[in-house]
Amino acid sequence: MRYGLLLLALAGFLCGCSPAQKNAPVKIIFDTDIGDDADDLGALAMLHHFVSRGECELLAVMSWSHERSAVPAIDAVNRFYGHPDIPIGVRKDPVYDDPKKYTVPIAERFEHKLTNESAPDATTLYRQILSKQKDGAVTLVTVGPLLNIKRLIESPPDSISNLSGKKLLAKKVGKTVIMGGHFPGGKGEWNFSGNMPGVTRFVLENLEMPVVFSGFEIGAAIPTGEVFNEIDKNTPLYVGFLHFCQHAPWKQPYQGRIIDNASFDQTAVLYAVRGGVGLYWDQIRGGYCRVEDNGDNQWVEGGNTNHSYLRLKEDPEKMAALIESIMLGTF
Repeated sequence: MRYGLLLLALAGFLCGCSPAQKNAPVKIIFDTDIGDDADDLGALAMLHHFVSRGECELLAVMSWSHERSAVPAIDAVNRFYGHPDIPIGVRKDPVYDDPKKYTVPIAERFEHKLTNESAPDATTLYRQILSKQKDGAVTLVTVGPLLNIKRLIESPPDSISNLSGKKLLAKKVGKTVIMGGHFPGGKGEWNFSGNMPGVTRFVLENLEMPVVFSGFEIGAAIPTGEVFNEIDKNTPLYVGFLHFCQHAPWKQPYQGRIIDNASFDQTAVLYAVRGGVGLYWDQIRGGYCRVEDNGDNQWVEGGNTNHSYLRLKEDPEKMAALIESIMLGTF
């Protein structure tokens, strides 16, 4: 479907859109709910290829998911792409099992060493990493519910840093990119809801740095993944996306192959690393994102705010080709 565009990606449109390559690598902490929608896996693959090209430095991966295979799968993906030393943190809630998670076959088939039990607590790892960074140097990218961020905000000064979590974030994070919500407004998007009433509202009321939202509507317009049917089957992308298509209730009936999926999290990663305002999307300012306790959100015009949201500008098919080329490392 998009094979011609993928070839085009190697030539003009895509190769000419890499301003970040001329700058210092973007320092990113990636907070993910990996295991549900396969877009988290695609976004993580993108980050690894950006790391290999010198466009970003992946300081850590934080897992919102505390399902048993989450950390092993992240570790396996990190090792597969040749970056085994990237730290992984996880929220320390009781571990559980779910065979429908696509992290299960990844953890079973690919080498890993970490487990949910052996990985450090996400709050502790956040504090350790942030305390060592220069002021304003970090870009925080969240592509799942925000409980890890809430717990970090609430963390008190300790032996790691004499700053509270809220002050540590404000001092060290120059920008937060959040995949979540609907813009200019919508109801109960998963990352804003997460069956965790009030979490998103609390976080947004306590983040003091610029916050950029990549909403549900952007990723929903960009279908990617079908091209993975043609890649090596012994890769996390193939194994994860196939398992996802087999078990995701909104992908039924199962067709025996990978079918296109929305690119929610990939858009947040693309913006965080390359920007692309005026090229891929416009950035809407002059207001703020108001979130209710149930996760409903609304863009409110006016006011002195650090919020903005992205609005898709480029043709979705071209964006899909770009994102697929980055997930595959062919860009």
